[in-house]
Amino acid sequence: MAPVAAASAVEGKPLTRTERLAALEAEVSSCTRCPLHATRTQAVFGAGHPDADLMFVGEAPGFHEDQQGVPFVGQAGKLLDKLLAGIALTRDDVYIANVLKSRPPGNRDPLLNEIQACEGYLFRQIELIEPKVVATLGNFATKLLSGKPLGITRVHGREQSTTLGGRSVLLYPIYHPAAALYTPAMLRVLEEDFGRIPTLLGEPLEPPPGNPFPHPVAAAPEPAVQLGLF
Repeated sequence: MAPVAAASAVEGKPLTRTERLAALEAEVSSCTRCPLHATRTQAVFGAGHPDADLMFVGEAPGFHEDQQGVPFVGQAGKLLDKLLAGIALTRDDVYIANVLKSRPPGNRDPLLNEIQACEGYLFRQIELIEPKVVATLGNFATKLLSGKPLGITRVHGREQSTTLGGRSVLLYPIYHPAAALYTPAMLRVLEEDFGRIPTLLGEPLEPPPGNPFPHPVAAAPEPAVQLGLF
């Protein structure tokens, strides 16, 4: 991937973080690295505070996201808003992105070649935003950013210190909000996992000793619908 310019053409001044994100978004909007560019309405880059300490990473845009060009604007997005409100945050306080920037037809699971074509954009977003905590929503984001094959059912609610974008961050896997739309019992699990986020934002970033998932929690009921989110 071509690097985003580090300096503006005007008086040689360095670009601000917002300007660098805008330059990357422009690159994404015209990307043809995978076949999804031919079926999308528009690319869905990401949205939120460019200096956010907390970043959420989902799987891929859905129908409403593809239409509006904004992540998490459907029913799952409304639930995400409520979960954020429960910890005294709004979308304006965080940054939200997806592994894929283009909608897979029929909201099917992302394919490996699509993830490989798009992952560089996500890593660049993380590098530019410099979040302290990256909350992965569901299986695809969790496996990609953790580099481990463990599914979300096993690791949700258990943070791990890792390096993303050349910086130490806390990776915090949680269920995708859509899980609670299909399995209402999951809402309580999501609320509990979200409830730990304020504490994580105040924790130091030293690697934890021993088990990389040091806070075991009771296993959640196996979701009735997989949908690639679990």
